Amino acid sequence: MQRKLWVVFGVLCILFVVLIGRLMYIEYTSGAKYEKIVLAQQDYSSTIIPYQRGDIIDAKGTVLATSVDVYNVILDCKVLNANDDKIDSTIRIVTDCFPEINGEDMRKALSDTPENPYVKLAKKVSYEEKQKCQEIMDDEEQGKQITGIWFEKEYIREYPYNNLASAMLGFSTSTTGVIGLENFYNSELSGVNGRSYGYQSEDNTLEQTVVEPVDGNVVQLTIDANIQTIVEDVLRRWNAEYQTKDDDGNVIMDGSKNASCVVMNPNTGEILAMATYPDFDLNNPRDLSKYFTEEEEALMSEDMKMDVLNQLWQNYAITHTFEPGSTFKPFTVAAGLETGTLTGAESFFCDGGEFISGSHIHCWKHEGHGELSVKGAIENSCNDALMQMSYLIGASNFSHYQSIFGFGQKTNIDLPGEASTASLMYDEEGLEKTINIATNAFGQNFNVTMVQLASAFCSVINGGHMYQPHVVSAILDKNHNVVRRVEPVVSKETISQETSDVLKDALLGVPVEGTGKLARIAGYNIGGKTGTAQKIPRDANTYVVSFIGFAPYVNPEVVVYVVIDEPNHEKQDQSNFAVACAHDIMLQLLPYMNIPTAAEEGYDPGVEFPEDTRNPVIYPGMNAPAESTTAAPSTEAQPAEAAETAPAEDGESGGNMGGEAATNPEIVNPEAAASNAEGYVTESMENGGAAQ
Repeated sequence: MQRKLWVVFGVLCILFVVLIGRLMYIEYTSGAKYEKIVLAQQDYSSTIIPYQRGDIIDAKGTVLATSVDVYNVILDCKVLNANDDKIDSTIRIVTDCFPEINGEDMRKALSDTPENPYVKLAKKVSYEEKQKCQEIMDDEEQGKQITGIWFEKEYIREYPYNNLASAMLGFSTSTTGVIGLENFYNSELSGVNGRSYGYQSEDNTLEQTVVEPVDGNVVQLTIDANIQTIVEDVLRRWNAEYQTKDDDGNVIMDGSKNASCVVMNPNTGEILAMATYPDFDLNNPRDLSKYFTEEEEALMSEDMKMDVLNQLWQNYAITHTFEPGSTFKPFTVAAGLETGTLTGAESFFCDGGEFISGSHIHCWKHEGHGELSVKGAIENSCNDALMQMSYLIGASNFSHYQSIFGFGQKTNIDLPGEASTASLMYDEEGLEKTINIATNAFGQNFNVTMVQLASAFCSVINGGHMYQPHVVSAILDKNHNVVRRVEPVVSKETISQETSDVLKDALLGVPVEGTGKLARIAGYNIGGKTGTAQKIPRDANTYVVSFIGFAPYVNPEVVVYVVIDEPNHEKQDQSNFAVACAHDIMLQLLPYMNIPTAAEEGYDPGVEFPEDTRNPVIYPGMNAPAESTTAAPSTEAQPAEAAETAPAEDGESGGNMGGEAATNPEIVNPEAAASNAEGYVTESMENGGAAQ
């Protein structure tokens, strides 16, 4: 008997070992499959926990873009139907807390989709609204009356300052940048969603696992919100002054087609402000009510609206190209001084123009300036003298220094949509034609972008160091710990310190003795250059006017570049429009930035400036007659090339990137532009006869 018991015991042990082995084998080979089967038979939930898109802050920490949490109200029909005694009370509480939710719609969802665990009752309710209902759900007594309701968290993008830096910042959805900096730095601003996994076990215990989301990084800008506000206020005020209105006060034409300003640190490449007018509301970027009446908007097709929006969303400073006019003249002189084809001691006689290829290309001053030094040619913006310099410099040197200064090349600024000007420049062979190099010497017949010219100008006044322009200074984590700093990058060396000093002295003379007197600000040394360029077609008499200035004189700390495209004035060819804006900007900017005064930097130009009250140029009285010049037509026009266009954003058609040149394929190539040069107006009379 005892032996039989041992046998039975042994058999049971063997069977037990085999059973354990089999279970281990099943767990190893098919455990995941059976786990899914078990979980499928239980109440199971998987909820996405959204990440928070990173903030965008200015140089001093002011929040320019942030993500605010909102909530969707979700109904779990399966849970509420399983507690049918709470249906009426749940509907009553929910509709009391959220008036936008309809009780009948809830009952319909319960009957039509009784097993549906996810019915969205309301979208994007505020935290305050959600909290009101949450307190009822958390209450010991009232909470027993409601079930099957939960809140799904998500984020919406908000811009606290609405229109501020709209074209530069761009806008985004809660997760994806559409245009501007939001688009360029999308990977830094984006994070990774988390997830909550949970199920009800047989004993009604909630088993839950949470994988937390990873929030996006914070992007800190070089932009100073205060400087940006100063710039935008001046541009907005100037455009308001020159608007055309009907008898009812409705605006029928704005103060300009476009107006833009770039403020830059010449010693780092940091952009301190980048403004474009017209602007738009970042919190409602598709709203056109600011620029069109309801009746006008009703007549627009969807394609027309998108075309208007694409134009409105463009950042003029980087997406548009234009002929720079006389703001280019310092670069011509720099090429001559650096190559030794000019010494700076030469003098040139301006008799009112040059005969080239059988045509007379006038200086803006038809009677001529007479004898001028190199410095005097810049101060008085003499086209004749600059053309004579171009003959000495030669096509090879001129083309080489255009390239050294980055003209025809992208700056690679950290913003999307930078226009290419490569097809809008003459090559060396094209410059061998005298008319081409002559007109290029005073800034016509080729195209630039604002950021391109501003970057090159910074190198002219800082000793020859060209910095890559940038709008971001650092990437931070959500706790504002530094992840990565964006250090200044010198992309190339352009000119010597000696040449820089000569040009700074000449540029200081523009407000002191020359065409930029209206840029003067009492107590400060300000240098700069005016510019006026006639647009194509030449016979349309439309212009781009500009002024680029810097301060202080000895060690420049800030550059201000203002461009006004087609001022709404019967005489558009007056750079004083741009000088006026630059003056008003610097009048506020220089004290704010603690820029040294003339006394503090120890340099006295020997001119007593009047005290500033209010810039008179912004107001009526700018009706000085314009003087025109005539350029010779080109005899060998080349086929036009296609200008670069902006990529489509957010599934929408891209806007034109090429500025005026890109909108007219006949003028994209500079040779073709020269063929339309008849009636050329370059620099004009301004302020009752002051030179351009």
